[in-house]
Amino acid sequence: MARYLVVCITKRGNHYDPHERISHLGVSTSHGRDRYTQEQIIQWIETRQHSFYVQRGGSSSTVIVATRNGRKYLKTEADGSEPNNLLALPEC
Repeated sequence: MARYLVVCITKRGNHYDPHERISHLGVSTSHGRDRYTQEQIIQWIETRQHSFYVQRGGSSSTVIVATRNGRKYLKTEADGSEPNNLLALPEC
């Protein structure tokens, strides 16, 4: 299983609205930066093909799949920092 650093996100609508869904994630790879849909990242995490993390302030948080109102979405494991580390990333 490869582990990748998420460096940016693209949200549907307003980037700073915490209720807008993430559509794509920018991931640092050995050959640069690639963008993947949230659905693709969810599938890779659930099938344990790849894992993803966010680096912020010298620490890292793993990206996990959560479900709300029957819809899957991505977030980071709780680490006590606000806002969510994934949502704090810049726009891709």
